[in-house]
Amino acid sequence: MRARVEQTALPGIGVRHDMMTESGRRLGVVSHRNGRRDLVLYDSDDPDGSAADVPLTDDEAAALADILGASLILGQLSGLREQAAGLLTEQIAIPTSSTYLNRPMGEAKVRTRTGASIVAILRAGEVIVSPSPTFRFAAGDVVVVVGNRRGLDGVNAIFAGDSAG
Repeated sequence: MRARVEQTALPGIGVRHDMMTESGRRLGVVSHRNGRRDLVLYDSDDPDGSAADVPLTDDEAAALADILGASLILGQLSGLREQAAGLLTEQIAIPTSSTYLNRPMGEAKVRTRTGASIVAILRAGEVIVSPSPTFRFAAGDVVVVVGNRRGLDGVNAIFAGDSAG
């Protein structure tokens, strides 16, 4: 459930954003008109009193946002990882001996043959996302593939020229 944030105008000062944590603590951020920000932890016994008031510079506010955002993203990725157990991502270099060099990606029929999908190509420091079936492989290309272990092994075999793919 998403936390509810209340916004309160502070005439002559700026704006205060408050929220109540699940544990019953109230905290907020006061954004002053001059650009200053204060992180406020309210007193648990007096909802109008401040237990702690921490002034934040722009760099500190950005760092705190990064920390909170990164931990949220990591938590979401962890949940996604659990949901997608067995789903792997691998980078596979196209061998210089591959019969698919200078040929359209569609000719390899990777998804049809292995169940794995090529989601990007790394070429000379660039990332080509969602390449079309007409995309032509070049020497030095690295394909980014998503699938299960068997599918990824099959993609390796296709580009290596093994009949196992």
